[in-house]
Amino acid sequence: MSEDKTVTLKPVDLVEPESWFSSSHLDPTHTSHQPPALEQTDLQALDSGHPGTEEKGPVGLTIDAEAQGNRWTSTLDQFKLKRFFVLRPGTMDQALEDIKSMVNQDEDGDVHGVWLMTEVDHWNNERERVVLITDNSLLICKYDFVMLNCEQIQRIPLNFVDRITHGNFSFPERSLLTREGEGVRVFWDRLREPSFLSKWNPFTTDYPFSTFTYHPVRNIDHRFTALCEIQSFREQLTEAAQKAHLKKPIPGKANGVLVLNQPLLIESYVGLMSFIGNQNKLGYCLARGNIGF
Repeated sequence: MSEDKTVTLKPVDLVEPESWFSSSHLDPTHTSHQPPALEQTDLQALDSGHPGTEEKGPVGLTIDAEAQGNRWTSTLDQFKLKRFFVLRPGTMDQALEDIKSMVNQDEDGDVHGVWLMTEVDHWNNERERVVLITDNSLLICKYDFVMLNCEQIQRIPLNFVDRITHGNFSFPERSLLTREGEGVRVFWDRLREPSFLSKWNPFTTDYPFSTFTYHPVRNIDHRFTALCEIQSFREQLTEAAQKAHLKKPIPGKANGVLVLNQPLLIESYVGLMSFIGNQNKLGYCLARGNIGF
């Protein structure tokens, strides 16, 4: 605050306390005792709200960084996120109840973890998936959050899982595609390589691995942050697969899980179909509005 700034003191109506002060202290006409005069620096300190310090600049509200990161920061982001049916109240709970009811206790065992993730196929297409880890199996579920129906379950025995890689995504040198962020890839047949026809078939399902990354709604609140955390998924899957290998070893096969930190290669070059599909979130259950006139 500059020195030539005028400080105006406005009168304030005071209510007389019961015992602390006498009326003479509150009477503005009483002259037997006058408060000491305030110097200019003291007035500056009172005006700034920090006694004994000079004003360095405007003081504004500060928002906690963590709270700001978990908040919708704009109306557009809020609109985009609210379109996901998985965010509707009770939808995720109903999905977990439906999927757990389909778990075979004799074959799969008890459920130890549930995650909501995005599966990325070999053509860079995104698909919404619910993934479960049980005593003996890795379950990859395709769930329709609109009709509340489990459409497909891919069951992978944990003692078949032999390699888990995690890292950032990468593409061939001449590819036109890019993908930010990190993911995790689970292999369950180390010796089998995809055939030439499978690589060029966008609808093939015989790939010996699955790739997962973060779901778009992972920052909506603390519950979905935990449901979409791929690091906890990787750690728990590694531990469960190691136990399954010790419990049910496969004859003639090296038992154990190899965990590697390396780029996840997606052998796709043009990817026009994946570009259109991912931009419009065709692999997710979204409210897409009315179509018609």
